[in-house]
Amino acid sequence: MAEKIEAPGLGPVVSAAHLAEGAMPALSEVEFALEMTSHAFQRWMVRAMAAAGITGLSPLDVFVLHTVSHRGRVKTVSDICLVLNIEDTHTVTYTLKKLERMGLVCSSRVGKEKAVGVTQAGEAACLRYREIREALLVSAIKALGLDEKEMSRMAALLRALSGHYDQAARAAVAM
Repeated sequence: MAEKIEAPGLGPVVSAAHLAEGAMPALSEVEFALEMTSHAFQRWMVRAMAAAGITGLSPLDVFVLHTVSHRGRVKTVSDICLVLNIEDTHTVTYTLKKLERMGLVCSSRVGKEKAVGVTQAGEAACLRYREIREALLVSAIKALGLDEKEMSRMAALLRALSGHYDQAARAAVAM
């Protein structure tokens, strides 16, 4: 794990000192790191997909395309929203229409619900993205010497934190 970095006499690296003054300053560090990571990851997804030959996609578009392509099975809109933890179904519906216009996914019906699958062009784009990811990102991260089991543990922790943020969001609405 990376060593904690603090500026001498300034405290932890956070986006809002008033939040770090609470009972758990480390959570403010995590939140700031998540925000920076989120922005960097979104830039990466868009630029890697552009390098793969598909331009004009948003981070959500790229994420949905990879989700539709996952395991080569047709997925419903509700499946996609559930997996990606997206409440606003209309954002996924809009993304799917955009991807379908671009020829990257195709739609059908499963009962009353819209279902989507990846096209050959969509699969090719995802595979090219993977090649670019391996060459530019995976090799650089592997060079850091991080333990893959520790990375998996960190991913599980982040998923658990997402559940706590969801629960806190529900409680905030009920206040």
